[in-house]
Amino acid sequence: LSLREPNVSDILMLIASQLEPTYARTVYPCFDEPAMKATFNIRIVHDPSYVALSNMPVIDVSEMKDENGSLWTITTFNTSLKMSTYITAFVICDFDYVTRTERGNEIRIWARKEAVKNGYVDYALNITGPIFSFLEDLLNISYPLPKTDLVALPDFEAGAMENWGLITFQESSLMYLPSDRLTGRKAMIAITASHEIGHQWFGNLVTMNWWNDLWLNEGLASYFEYLGATFVEPKLSLDKIFYDHVVQPILRKDNEIGVRSLSASEDEIKGSLFLASLFDNITRLEQNSEYDNTLLYYSGFWFFISYLKTFSFSNANQDDLWTHIQMVVDAQDEVQLPASVKKIMDSWTCQNGFPVLTLNLSTGTISQEQFLNKKNENSTDSYNNTWIVPISWMRNGSSQPLLWLDKSSKMFPEMQVSESEYDWILLNVNLSGYYRVNYDQLNLKRLARLLENDPKAIPAVSRLQLISDVFALTQFGYTQIESALELTKYLAREDEISIWNMVLLNLVPDNLESTLKNYEVYPLLKKYLLKRMLPIYHYYAGLIRQNVDALEDDYFAQVYLEKLFATACWLGLQDCLDLSSELYAKWMDSPEYNIPSLIERTICCYGVAMGSDKEWNFAWEMYNKTNSTEEDILLYALSCARESWLLYRYLQYGLSDTLFSSNYTSDIILHVVAKDIGQRIAWEFVTENWPLLSSLLQVFYNMTLEEDERVATAVLLKSAKFENIKRREHLTKIADWLQKNVDD
Repeated sequence: LSLREPNVSDILMLIASQLEPTYARTVYPCFDEPAMKATFNIRIVHDPSYVALSNMPVIDVSEMKDENGSLWTITTFNTSLKMSTYITAFVICDFDYVTRTERGNEIRIWARKEAVKNGYVDYALNITGPIFSFLEDLLNISYPLPKTDLVALPDFEAGAMENWGLITFQESSLMYLPSDRLTGRKAMIAITASHEIGHQWFGNLVTMNWWNDLWLNEGLASYFEYLGATFVEPKLSLDKIFYDHVVQPILRKDNEIGVRSLSASEDEIKGSLFLASLFDNITRLEQNSEYDNTLLYYSGFWFFISYLKTFSFSNANQDDLWTHIQMVVDAQDEVQLPASVKKIMDSWTCQNGFPVLTLNLSTGTISQEQFLNKKNENSTDSYNNTWIVPISWMRNGSSQPLLWLDKSSKMFPEMQVSESEYDWILLNVNLSGYYRVNYDQLNLKRLARLLENDPKAIPAVSRLQLISDVFALTQFGYTQIESALELTKYLAREDEISIWNMVLLNLVPDNLESTLKNYEVYPLLKKYLLKRMLPIYHYYAGLIRQNVDALEDDYFAQVYLEKLFATACWLGLQDCLDLSSELYAKWMDSPEYNIPSLIERTICCYGVAMGSDKEWNFAWEMYNKTNSTEEDILLYALSCARESWLLYRYLQYGLSDTLFSSNYTSDIILHVVAKDIGQRIAWEFVTENWPLLSSLLQVFYNMTLEEDERVATAVLLKSAKFENIKRREHLTKIADWLQKNVDD
């Protein structure tokens, strides 16, 4: 989201610090390690037309002249609390702010003057105080600073940073346009703000002893971010958002041999570059298991409160947290654990990856192994990791008592099923554990039948996970693609768009659309998918035409409707093509008309595709006068033309120095080559212009990539060639299955 009009004369001057993990030492002399806490006295000399901000309130502003007679302002701040170097901070800017006081905590939201004037930070101001109060009450510890500044920075690579008393954000993570009524924007702002506010306790008040336990900061802040965000946005289904946006991406990412464990020994972490690599999504995943939730229910967050009070203004490691959780376990009788808290949690935080559980219904046996890519030639079976796994499960729709798998394999007599096809088992209910499940063919067949008869018998989050697991297991060589396809037969009765998105990502991935068009699979996929997509497509198409405002509170529609509509149009659904022409024509007739942002990319693409040079020329005209919000959409839409000469002209435009910078040349070629008719045209164009294009690519290759990166690129190209061979085999299997099942 771009929140500013481009203006060459608008040069914004500001300074903002980002000192995590090891950059404080570049600003002032210090022992720059998290356990070496101190108090800080900060004074900033700056231009009088700017304001200076730091962690603490200002206690004095004076003036001085330098030897040239120039006047400077000296801003002095109060002595800080005892804290780590990496959360000291300063901002020097000419921003404005809005303010309110919450329980004695002065809260100011700073941003560009125009943004403040237009009300872009009002939403952030309205939720920040209540989130602070909510966490104070929940944790029973008052926020110890007298003020908090939140600053929206136009360009901030870190996204957001929890500096104590001076939290910095990328603009798009803090600004909400009053004209934008979509809750998806509000959700992301509420989640981001809540995460950084959670850090004021988990990270700032109590800090990990060293960077090997960074997850103590990030994991706990991530846990509380969803509680805080739900408090200020109760209409949002934030538990589903958590599963969809946090857990699912990490399950997809955290499955390679080289992926590190959540916690590591200090010896394993050397150098600032390695430290920087720790700040990935894995550190942000709290182990959200069923037993965590049960303990929270019985303990009322007591172990968090005890942990925070014990280590306030100090440091802790993960064993300190386990000790406080163990105290809760020992003080109650409701939850019985199979081992100590430390042993259970170490199995998750000190090992790479996560497990896949394989269930044999005939014997009731569950076995576990690390989830790895079995198709990978470098894969090895020497990883004998064993986790202590809490298993939430249901049988025939009824929840069952929590079980524990604490060995590589274990028999559970209660999981043996009868011969009745209506006797079924579901593990990891509502994705309460961090693992994948590999069901035997007997149970998969029964689950597929259940979905066709009564999909709501399985909770929505579990349906999402079931689809996600089976496609991942197919991709990584645990099972055949036919098993995954069997679970898609029921989709005509699926009304959850997030589940549809999961299916489409696996069956119609964006980077394979043109490939799929070249195989016999396309007409079969079209017939099979379209008749199942029609109910959910028509539901949303009706809202787009008649009552688009009804989607304001539908967060998942805001995130996934584009993929649904793009697939429907790509499969040739006439109503989707007509809708695109209809809305695009409205825009051409009245350029101030706003195509619904949820499907703008699809409408622009197929508006151009269904039209002639008139529609293409309009998109080109709008591209040349638009702001950056729509630039990428139109750059893509221009490649959707179905007339060869228009695509060829577009490719020629891409070579022009006056029309595009050289950075866009490859983007335009890639957009065109991704279209089914564009493949041949792009190939001819590249062949004809190879001397020029190859020199451009060679310059990029030599100037941009280091030697080790060039080697890695060569390996990737070789891997891609191998993947293409495997993909053809994969598509042949899909085509064979569809041939047999397309009329079901």
